[in-house]
Amino acid sequence: MANFDDLQGAVAQFGANNKVIFDDTGMPSIMVSVPKAKYSDVITGGTDETLPFWIMDGEEKSAIYVSKFLNIVENDRAYSLGGYLPRNYINFDQSVAACKKKGAGWHLNQTGVFAYLNLLSQKMGTVPHGNTNYGKDYYHPYERGTMPQGETQRTLTGSGQPTWYHNHDMSGIADINGNLWEWTGGLRLVNGEIQIIPYGNSMKLDCDMSASSTLWKAIKPDGTLVEPGTAGTLKIDRTSASDATLRINTSVTTQTTDSNDTSEVFKNVKAVSGVAIPKLLVALGLFPDSGVTGYGNDRFWARNNGERLPFRGSAFYNASNSGPSALSLLGPRSSSRGIFGFRSAFVE
Repeated sequence: MANFDDLQGAVAQFGANNKVIFDDTGMPSIMVSVPKAKYSDVITGGTDETLPFWIMDGEEKSAIYVSKFLNIVENDRAYSLGGYLPRNYINFDQSVAACKKKGAGWHLNQTGVFAYLNLLSQKMGTVPHGNTNYGKDYYHPYERGTMPQGETQRTLTGSGQPTWYHNHDMSGIADINGNLWEWTGGLRLVNGEIQIIPYGNSMKLDCDMSASSTLWKAIKPDGTLVEPGTAGTLKIDRTSASDATLRINTSVTTQTTDSNDTSEVFKNVKAVSGVAIPKLLVALGLFPDSGVTGYGNDRFWARNNGERLPFRGSAFYNASNSGPSALSLLGPRSSSRGIFGFRSAFVE
């Protein structure tokens, strides 16, 4: 839109938490403020500690601005605008680069912030619907998004019903369920070991999330962060060679291959007997909250061989396995398919 003042005025109609933020070339994105939160805000029995995703270099941020819409890409930069087909056929490193190219503060939305939005919607009773069956919601087929002529998969950003937003209101964040799987930052698997960029440091412009980065840390069952490869860290395991059920363990007893994977309905993910699950794993959306009843049939897939990067929230084809709790840790960072998109975020 050429008249940015008009855009600001239009966005203000969504609510005070919606804001137009400009990148370092002066181009706009429509963003939603997500205020700093505590574990106890969204996790059953959680503490009053600030969720780590709002802490960057030891400083607590009052808010993170998350793209209201799945992003498009123009001039190699990510933008959040309504009424567009979201960008697909983009890999992890390209998604990171499209966010960072916008300037300081811009970053690929964190896995933990995506998980927080889902947990918040569970607590509010507003689990979002979305494009999970080729233009319509699988469980509510009368709810449809807009598809331009010739498109059979993606819906235009923001074109669904209010129930397609995380708070069931147009003031919220659209399409965290369906349309495209979203690459998210700050999490990976390496040979089954769960690794993160600590706190919210993946928001930093100079954060290195490459395969060889030394910033990645593994997680012990008591929640402490340690060097990757340390004995006794939390890992994704499968029950056996003949049973592909996913579970959380401190060792990998059965490994997948590139031609198979392990999976489980997210609400049924369990830990191996004797393995404790820290609240951080719940906050990351890797383990179900015992107090949540709205997880549905959302599914969690993983491969515990090699490096695997996360996709969140399911896509247009996931049907009965779709949902905002759906998580895929199947693909390498080079994966680029018509089902993969992304969402940028911004921090002051």
